[in-house]
Amino acid sequence: MVSPRRWIVERTFSWVGQNRRMSKDYERLCETSEAFIYVAMTRLMVRRLACV
Repeated sequence: MVSPRRWIVERTFSWVGQNRRMSKDYERLCETSEAFIYVAMTRLMVRRLACV
């Protein structure tokens, strides 16, 4: 059964995937991938705050 809130996760993956570096998994270490996810989400939040 599909979770009713699955769209939230799919939307977040879409936002992260819009960054060129995150479109493929190039990193060897999980820590590096995690750091780039933080960077991508921080960039998204800063852009949204700048528009307000």
